[in-house]
Amino acid sequence: MTKNLQDFLISEDEISKLNNVERKKFLQKIKIIKHLFLTGETSNADICNRFNVSLPTSMALINQLKEAGIVVKKGRGKSEGGRKPDLFGLKEHLFFVLSIHIERFSIKLAVIDNNHTILAENTIESEISPNSNIVDSLYTWSQELLKNAKIKNDQIMGVGISMPGLVSTEEGKNFTYYLTEQEPDSLRDKFEQTFKKPVVIQNDAKSACLAEFRYGLAQHKKDVLVISMDWGVGLGIIMGGKMHSGASGFAGEFGHIPMVEDGMLCHCGKRGCLEMEASGLALVRKVKEGLEAGETSTLNQLMKDEYEKLEPGVIIDAANKGDQFAINMLSEIGMKLGKGIAILIQIFNPELIILEGKISEAKQFITTPIQQAMNTYCMMQLKERTKIELSTLGHNSSLYGGIIAVMEDIFKDQVNLVKSQIN
Repeated sequence: MTKNLQDFLISEDEISKLNNVERKKFLQKIKIIKHLFLTGETSNADICNRFNVSLPTSMALINQLKEAGIVVKKGRGKSEGGRKPDLFGLKEHLFFVLSIHIERFSIKLAVIDNNHTILAENTIESEISPNSNIVDSLYTWSQELLKNAKIKNDQIMGVGISMPGLVSTEEGKNFTYYLTEQEPDSLRDKFEQTFKKPVVIQNDAKSACLAEFRYGLAQHKKDVLVISMDWGVGLGIIMGGKMHSGASGFAGEFGHIPMVEDGMLCHCGKRGCLEMEASGLALVRKVKEGLEAGETSTLNQLMKDEYEKLEPGVIIDAANKGDQFAINMLSEIGMKLGKGIAILIQIFNPELIILEGKISEAKQFITTPIQQAMNTYCMMQLKERTKIELSTLGHNSSLYGGIIAVMEDIFKDQVNLVKSQIN
């Protein structure tokens, strides 16, 4: 019986010793494990339909996975007129992934298991810049987290890292941040050399989109846009039931479309970007300007050190308590976001737009002005066919995107390895 998934996975040398029938069975088992990881507990009939195999074949594969200590019975499902079906899922703590979410002013680290449970997490206050050194720091913080969680390093399957900036997952490079750490290797290569694990790096908005696609409101939908509204503004694109990253991996730089002629200088080097007018950074800047100009608000009661560290959550809390100035500032941000979203609707014609991130926590204070702007700037026939919903995944969506990205890579490598040996 295997102790964890790593013991079950197979090397090229081990595959070469199997016959063709054994290789095909192993391939089916890997696909079932991936399916259970992504969808949770399910029935034998569901596996049959999903992989087009007979009930006896599916049950035999499940029983073999049970004997290997990979799959366990999880109870009974709903009856559809007959006997309630048995449900099967992955064994608890079958594997762990270290997921790291880097924001502009903080870094969140978490250990997540195969059933999507966060077992340990920690947040580090750390501001990033183009030439920040990050690899060794993340490794040190990660080892501390694993030690506190009593999880050994060899139990970790891989590391998923989401970060802001122009990130090419395929090349393993960030073209905006950590530039000094990417020569002569890619940033991903440097992480893998340090962590001694498979590493996937991806843009934070795409990580959140991946989580929505696999776990959230975008499940089983074909045309969805995921708008990440944190310190910056990002976009994840799902079209035709697939996530799209573009030719260079940079698709979705929604925050850098020009919105204001001769506007403020953006960190991307251009002026008037949407991010400078309708993001967490813009909200905090506009609120500070208003308070300094003498606006009446409960936020005036902030101490000097609190004022310097003002963040969107504080402003949203004030709005929820009825602070009209905070409400007005969120409304201004929402109207500008809504104008940008109207452009996206007319380009992509999505069935659903999911709003996620810190600013989405303002709920009606941000969704109402977005809808108002859409009424003004979007063609009615398109707007009426697009739903706007708030994410249900909470503030850990990018962390979940990290574990999905790592495990999908590992499963893909196993599938490709086995397929290459099947005659």
